[in-house]
Amino acid sequence: MATDEHTQKTIAFVLYPGLTVFDLAGPLQILTGLSELVPEYRTVVVGERVEPMNTDLRVSMIPTHAFEEVPNPDVLLVPGGDVPTLRAMGNEPIRNYVRSAAETAEVAGSICTGALIVASVGLLEGRQATTHWAYYKVLEQFGATYVRKRWVEDGKFISSAGVSAGIDAALALAARLTDEETARRVQRSLGYDPHPPFGGIDYDHLGTLFNTVRAGLSLTAPVIAARPKRLTSQNR
Repeated sequence: MATDEHTQKTIAFVLYPGLTVFDLAGPLQILTGLSELVPEYRTVVVGERVEPMNTDLRVSMIPTHAFEEVPNPDVLLVPGGDVPTLRAMGNEPIRNYVRSAAETAEVAGSICTGALIVASVGLLEGRQATTHWAYYKVLEQFGATYVRKRWVEDGKFISSAGVSAGIDAALALAARLTDEETARRVQRSLGYDPHPPFGGIDYDHLGTLFNTVRAGLSLTAPVIAARPKRLTSQNR
């Protein structure tokens, strides 16, 4: 018997122009797999308008719903990207939706630099969170405490580090919403058993180029953060 979508719990992913496809697609695959095992949940992708949006791979994606159609999702997840995510931090419709939807959500979270959007509306102030290693100084500009882990949970907020860590966070979230065995079933169904060919990342020895990039972003963080921070104070 089909499940009535009006009785289902909604997991909403925010789509905006230029985001990183894998930030969205990886966790979306995990949580869609969860919804197939547990029809109590459904996944949707929401955006300012239901129209094609470009992504980092120049492949267009279309939200399934507009923001106003899903005002109170049970779970809200915000994917990240590079410069487009920084632009999204100052986009009023995105900011307003993330703030209001997160307030009523059972769980609210982010993938990679999506944490910057969540933090820019004041939701991570005083909380532990993670994001892509190169952007952690920007995250700290909004009062979050950066933790260098694959994913971090603080109250109802969950955040994940760069790109692929979103899959780990989504599996942890799947277990939180149901149970560990169900999350394991999703993991097995996707054959997710990572063994990177070059091992883990040595974050303390990234090399000159990567350290320069990180230092540059740290120096520009006050400029990047200034406009969203003013918007945050005005909207409180």
